[in-house]
Amino acid sequence: MLTFHIVTLFPDLLTTYTAVSVIGRGIKADRLAVKTYNPRDFCADKYKKVDDTPYGGGAGMVLKPEPFFAAYESICQTVGEEKQGTMPVLLMSPQGEPFKQETAQTLSEHTDIAIICGHYEGFDERIRTLATQEICIGDYILTGGELASLVIIDAVGRLVPGVLGKIASVHDESFSDGILEAPQYTKPPEFRGMEVPEILRGGDHKAITTWRRKQALMRTMKRRPDLLEKAELSATDRKLLDEIELELDGN
Repeated sequence: MLTFHIVTLFPDLLTTYTAVSVIGRGIKADRLAVKTYNPRDFCADKYKKVDDTPYGGGAGMVLKPEPFFAAYESICQTVGEEKQGTMPVLLMSPQGEPFKQETAQTLSEHTDIAIICGHYEGFDERIRTLATQEICIGDYILTGGELASLVIIDAVGRLVPGVLGKIASVHDESFSDGILEAPQYTKPPEFRGMEVPEILRGGDHKAITTWRRKQALMRTMKRRPDLLEKAELSATDRKLLDEIELELDGN
């Protein structure tokens, strides 16, 4: 089982989402668990103050180190001394490294992951020393780290064995092998003049597999050519790419 330990000032934002859909089913099946640690619960003062004005002046408030360190130490007590050395501690930060599918795959192999969510103007710099890794989910500004932590929980949690019904559905998705997913269709076979490709209705599974792979490569070439530079492509993939280039040149 994989347990996410989330340090957050707004635990309700997490519990609502993680109670439903794939993550919710994973929790019910005892494959996943999500525990929240509110820094306010670790404040020594009666006002439960978690932020203060920044040294040197400036707008906004900065999160204080004491309650966040105390929350992290509570996580360490929960997981036990043996796991502390191997547990990833993620800090949600716009200064972190981009979150990718490979990162999600690596994280899914752990039994415990700690995630620290920021808010307001930012962290006291000393809080960064708790993290083993800083993660950024995109070049844009969010109010807090909770939304980013949900992205981590969803992307990582669904890779844990037993969370998804069919492991094949993980392998066929975009980014699972470095390229985008092929188009998907369901009934009806025709809708408002748009038809399902005949090959998908023909029952030739080998031909369908080849078609899907070719479509995935074509979609990646058109939309995310940067992914092809890093993807591990087989000789068959490269042959399909040659065919795609010829077809595109012909058009």
